[in-house]
Amino acid sequence: MSFDDLDDTFETFDEQDDSNEMLESDDDKSADNSDEFVQTTYLSGMYKNWFLDYASYVILERAVPEMPDGLKSVQRRILHSMYELEDGRYNKVANIIGNTMKYHPHGDASIGDALVQLGQKDLLIDTQGNWGNILTGDSAAAPRYIEARLSKLVLDIAFNPKITEWKPSYDGRNNEPVHLPIKFPVLLAQGAEGIAVGLASKILPHNFNELIDASVAFLQNKPFVLYPDFPTGGMADVSKYNDGLRGGRVRIRSRINQIDKRTLSITEIPFGITTSSLIDSIISANDKGKIKIRKIDDNTAQNVEIIIHLPAGVSPDQTIDALYAFTYCERSESPNACVILDKKPQFIGVSEMLKYFTLNTKKLLEIELGIRAKELMESILYNSLEKIFIENRIYHQIEECETWESVLQTIDEGLEPYKSQFYREITEDDLVKLTEIKIKRISKYNSFKADEITKKYADELKQVQHDISNITDYTISYYKKIKEKYSKGRERKTELRSFDTIEATTVAAANEKLYVNREEGFIGTGIKKDEYVCECSSIDDIIVFHEEGTFMVTKVSDKVFVGNNIIHVDVFKRNDERTIYNMIYQDGKNGTSYVKRFFVSGVIRDKLYSLTSDKPGTKVLYFTANPNGEAEIVKVQLKPAPRLKKLDFEFDFSELAIKGRTAKGNILSRKVVRKITQKEKGVSTLDAISIWFDDAVLRLNTEERGKYLGDFDEDEKIITVNKNGEIRLMTYELTNRFDDDLILIEKYNPEVPITSIYYYAARKTFYIKRFMLEDTDKKQIAYPEDEGNYFENISIDKYPVINIQFDHKVNKKQIEPETIKVKDIVDVMNIKAKGKKISQHAIRDIIWLEPEPDEDEKKDEVIDNEVETSEAEIDANAETEVKVEVETKIENTSETKSESSDKNIDDKDRDTEKHKGKQMTLFD
Repeated sequence: MSFDDLDDTFETFDEQDDSNEMLESDDDKSADNSDEFVQTTYLSGMYKNWFLDYASYVILERAVPEMPDGLKSVQRRILHSMYELEDGRYNKVANIIGNTMKYHPHGDASIGDALVQLGQKDLLIDTQGNWGNILTGDSAAAPRYIEARLSKLVLDIAFNPKITEWKPSYDGRNNEPVHLPIKFPVLLAQGAEGIAVGLASKILPHNFNELIDASVAFLQNKPFVLYPDFPTGGMADVSKYNDGLRGGRVRIRSRINQIDKRTLSITEIPFGITTSSLIDSIISANDKGKIKIRKIDDNTAQNVEIIIHLPAGVSPDQTIDALYAFTYCERSESPNACVILDKKPQFIGVSEMLKYFTLNTKKLLEIELGIRAKELMESILYNSLEKIFIENRIYHQIEECETWESVLQTIDEGLEPYKSQFYREITEDDLVKLTEIKIKRISKYNSFKADEITKKYADELKQVQHDISNITDYTISYYKKIKEKYSKGRERKTELRSFDTIEATTVAAANEKLYVNREEGFIGTGIKKDEYVCECSSIDDIIVFHEEGTFMVTKVSDKVFVGNNIIHVDVFKRNDERTIYNMIYQDGKNGTSYVKRFFVSGVIRDKLYSLTSDKPGTKVLYFTANPNGEAEIVKVQLKPAPRLKKLDFEFDFSELAIKGRTAKGNILSRKVVRKITQKEKGVSTLDAISIWFDDAVLRLNTEERGKYLGDFDEDEKIITVNKNGEIRLMTYELTNRFDDDLILIEKYNPEVPITSIYYYAARKTFYIKRFMLEDTDKKQIAYPEDEGNYFENISIDKYPVINIQFDHKVNKKQIEPETIKVKDIVDVMNIKAKGKKISQHAIRDIIWLEPEPDEDEKKDEVIDNEVETSEAEIDANAETEVKVEVETKIENTSETKSESSDKNIDDKDRDTEKHKGKQMTLFD
């Protein structure tokens, strides 16, 4: 609610007040005989006078941070109070709270809570004692037990009484700052959150170093971008951050690591979530059957460590996705960058805030430099006055003066010849200050030393004036000094990533068992006495096909009626075009039999769909569901009829095209079908699946995003290699997850050996080995994991070639680099073998070169070239034959000449045949 909306509301109340006053006056006329006068106060007037004041106060003075220092009132008063108490030592928080109550009118509880929140952000306040834990949600100890002091950072950037604007405190006994002269975007660094009356503010925290870099970039007229960085770490997708304005969204995820096939570890959690609430959400999801876990161990102390133990047979990759889908392991933050500027709430993006803070810092630095320049000029002026006063012995002239006025006049006259060299007029205060010089100072006055001090002031003044003239460069230098001094330990904690969208139905645990009563038409998880179908999750959809040629999709429940004569039930996967249904149905009673192949996608839940023309008596004669588009061969037996000689035949579904579910299908037989049986199981008729790897989200996809891995058939796999030398063979399921330190992902060729290079610590040199992988989904290591060994690199080429660069000299000459064909120095061996030393000399670098071409590929290439050549010669010979035949007919040449011509052609054909190879038979 804005102030304009409140004004409109109050105008409406004013109109109601006017009408109420008219009614009141009418009542007064009719109540002339009443003995007492009753005064009525209407709620609308109270609302206008009191609620607007309250709402304005909460918005402006309590809940929303105020520019230009980016602090709420209570935060500003706490810091000012701590500055008053500052002596370099820790103060009891109870003492800080008590001292702050001179400025803050809302009691010790609000001050204490705000102080603890400031301390937990580890930016402005240096804490000692138990200040609680933002990871576990544990509260801080009582104020009498914990201590605090201002951090060195805030002492450098936030206080300067000379440029601070002051105002009376709430009781008028003290002065407090209107704003602190903070020369750093504190608001963006620590974030802020507050709920006022009809208004809220939520500014996410940002990285300390990135804020400084952005400020420097802005001053240098360079582009910059700001994204949040959370103290709890985790991963964040900021693609919809919207510069922190309303409507933006940041998705934050826990960091989940797979320790082994049955153990997961959560080491970082989303911002705003505690380990307790996270564990509660995991337990709740497990109780609801959305995930399957065996137990949880919470080992969190200084760092987060939540261990999740999985039951046997549960996929860790699918469980990780389910944790993101159903628990607090993933959550969204919606920023709302609202601040008080020019004494009213305004919505400003974080980029604009940073520009404002940067320009304000520049302005404050310029004011400080101006004050310093004025102080230096005053120091130079007084030193000059003091020198003239002492060296010219003006103090002797005042000995005979009998009045104070004559003393000042005498000094003024003595300074008269020198006044032109001063930057301002000499005032009475200057003269009084000269009279206060002690005799001891006059007697020990050193003119040379005084000149040195004056020169020092003059040099500093010159530098200050230079800084003022180049205030932008000075501000940049100021930011860089702050970063150099305080950046250690403030590196980014939250990793910026792009997240994929997790479909809840694809990752939910199959914790339920589905049953069907085909005759009565019921399906569900609660009818356990009936026929078992499959396992499913509590949020799955179920597809049901009926004998009448209809189907429907419905939600999993305990028991639901879906129609009689059920012929097929299964879990329904939306947008699945690889599950193909093969169906033969009779169109009407004793009608023509049709055959069709179709897929089902994009349907409305609980709506009955038809797969036939809906003629009375229509029924399904044959039906199969094929998850990978398999096409079987069936034997069709017809009902005997007069003049029908062939009573059975075979039909191959692979000869039928796959169409939509609304297609009528092809005619199988116009005769009545008596029986259909499956003769031979089919193979997939679908193309191999094309798979891509999107390195932005580290997921596989079929939408052509990222790196193309290849076309995959049912049993083919993917090979992945991590930086630590771990190798995994994985299926091409889109739910697979991959580690962040992935260095290689390719389609796996089981016939090609793997080549690995590693450092062998025992021999202090590099080894190389070639090996075949075991056909397992367990992690395999590319090198011996002895102490000191480390993985260097890997190749999946069949015949790799490496270039060795040496860090060694023989007879003071550098050894020339050596190119090595790997197959010439090492044979294929077991994966656990050590391999072979690459060289006797010290190796500086190993570079992979273009591999040798495969010998089989070479042969294929030669054959292809020969085929191309022979085809060209064949075409030329064919043209020659035609030309000879035509010339023979036209010119009526002799038979001898014709035979000679044919003989020449045969000779050419024999020469061509030498190059044609197998293609000769095709031409003949």
